[in-house]
Amino acid sequence: MAYKQLKLWFDADLARLLSEKIGVVHPEFDATGFIQQVDSKVTPLELKDRVEVIADELFQTLGSDYSPNIEILLQILGPENVKETGMFKEYYWVMPIAKIVEKYGLEDFDLSMHAIEEITKRNTGEYTIRPFIQQYPERTMNVLLEWSKSTNTHVRRLSSEGGRPRLPWAPKLQPFIDNPTPLLPILENLKDDTSKYVQKSVANCLNDILKDNPGIAKSVIEDWIQAATKQRIWMIRHALRNLLKKEDSWAIGISEQI
Repeated sequence: MAYKQLKLWFDADLARLLSEKIGVVHPEFDATGFIQQVDSKVTPLELKDRVEVIADELFQTLGSDYSPNIEILLQILGPENVKETGMFKEYYWVMPIAKIVEKYGLEDFDLSMHAIEEITKRNTGEYTIRPFIQQYPERTMNVLLEWSKSTNTHVRRLSSEGGRPRLPWAPKLQPFIDNPTPLLPILENLKDDTSKYVQKSVANCLNDILKDNPGIAKSVIEDWIQAATKQRIWMIRHALRNLLKKEDSWAIGISEQI
């Protein structure tokens, strides 16, 4: 099969796919109008704007009432992704649903947290969760802390990835650039996680913290090297990769101890 640029998956065909899924649980959905609106708007747009247009049109076609809209959309998510891959290849169509939660769900915290948890089991909630961290920092971090103990790999990974201070392709979380300590209990819960998917997220979060708060990150790493498991060793080395490339003496010393 020929390669197809990701943004090109977000078109009238995707609107048709979503319409078919929604029609099963909500027969009143105006599929024709939705597909026509999407088709008329997405062609000149890049990926993020295509996702947002589809999300907006989907939300308006469903009726502009967040709670019942989300209840319908949660019904079409289907089976959870049991792998650590496929979030974008197989579940790319979930992205407009995540955008709806991000854009329209800030006033319904509990329902949105439930929706994000279900979305991330298929695609990812790492971008969707960030406006909630900004608006409800304590409540959202308490949820993420609970998610760090989840039996679901994708949910545990989100607990780390969602709070990354410098997550690529997302606005920076300035509060955690200023003070990353709310992230540390989550990372502590994940420091021996057996999932490589989670390990990469933890390492990348630590790497983010090293950029802005090296003293805090170094203290965590120096604590972690004590009786470190093989999982923790991998995370530490991956977190240190940029410093090791710069031949940083502290990072070299840590690497030699593990």
